[in-house]
Amino acid sequence: MTFEELELDDSLCQAVTEMGFKNPTSIQSLVIPPAMDGKDILASAPTGTGKTAAFLLPACQYLLDFPRREPGSCRILILTPTRELAIQVYEQAKVITRYTELVCGVITGGINYGTDREILSQNLDILVATPGRLFEHIEKESADCRNIECLILDEADRMLDMGFGAIVGQIASEARWRKQNMLFSATLEGPGVKFFSRDILNDPVEVEANPSRKEKAKTHQWYHLADDMAHKQAMLVHILKNDITNAVVFVKTRERLQALKDFLMSEKIEVCWLQGEMPQDKRIAALQRFKSGAVPVLLATDVAARGIDVPNVSHVINFDMPRKADIYVHRIGRTGRAGAKGTAISLIEAHDFEMVGKVERYTEEPLKARFVKDLRPKHKAPKNTAKKKAKKKKAATAKKKK
Repeated sequence: MTFEELELDDSLCQAVTEMGFKNPTSIQSLVIPPAMDGKDILASAPTGTGKTAAFLLPACQYLLDFPRREPGSCRILILTPTRELAIQVYEQAKVITRYTELVCGVITGGINYGTDREILSQNLDILVATPGRLFEHIEKESADCRNIECLILDEADRMLDMGFGAIVGQIASEARWRKQNMLFSATLEGPGVKFFSRDILNDPVEVEANPSRKEKAKTHQWYHLADDMAHKQAMLVHILKNDITNAVVFVKTRERLQALKDFLMSEKIEVCWLQGEMPQDKRIAALQRFKSGAVPVLLATDVAARGIDVPNVSHVINFDMPRKADIYVHRIGRTGRAGAKGTAISLIEAHDFEMVGKVERYTEEPLKARFVKDLRPKHKAPKNTAKKKAKKKKAATAKKKK
């Protein structure tokens, strides 16, 4: 199937061709036809499979088919959980609409309110926003939601994790005259997404994309066992100095990030970093330095684990393991995007080892141990108590049923 066969406008087809897309991905093929028919969409797809274009293209087609008759506020509202993702979606919207007269805007936290008001005063067709900042403008009556015809929630599960559920519900009620809704999530499981779909969507078409082999991430995964922090740091330095083109290194807290940044700089390894409560201009500058290749290593807390689309990241390194297996999947999704090859390496101390079993069960893939030459661990891996607990629980359940 081609984009022309999806009955998209020539201007949109020209834009996606220039973006390097020859044919629609599986998520795009499944979402675009029912979305163009005006149906609500409830969709999930792995990261890096063209999800953003899957909702932008039908939204843009609707705007071209039904042009604005008189000046007014935005017609398509896209909510994202993080500032980085909002900017990324906005940039892709600008590229897709480059051969049209559609007007796109973005508002996020960390930006001057005056800039926001300037954006909101335009005849916007598409507005990308983070929920918190948009709701501030709604309360101040500087944002008007009455003209919204389509509401799109990107990474809805992440919005719930970040506590935006109630605010998103209030924004949806402000845009109560809308005709269409689309909800995209990494998974369709869990009570949160069911809550959103029940309260916001109307008889949605449910789409769960299974990407083709070409689209699937080809990410090699393994772990190195570390005796202690010094051993862990030594292995990280070895990997960063010998094996990578560029890498995103994940840590669990801002304090750990600052300590690791200072350590790596003392080892003459240049890094940039992303963390929570960081001024927006500094976030943008850090990402730009990494994307341009000026700095090969990006340190990040989990604020960067979703939505940041940096092409050709060779490695993701878990210096600290995440607290949940699904966060691990989102982290490693920064490499091996759109069918490219990638590598994910986890540095595991004894207290992290239980998470290895959880990740294996969640991903249904084995995580094997490897060794760094001259940096082999002195201690053996602890016994996987998580597997024992799971077996005991299964046996107890079977006994209870019997």
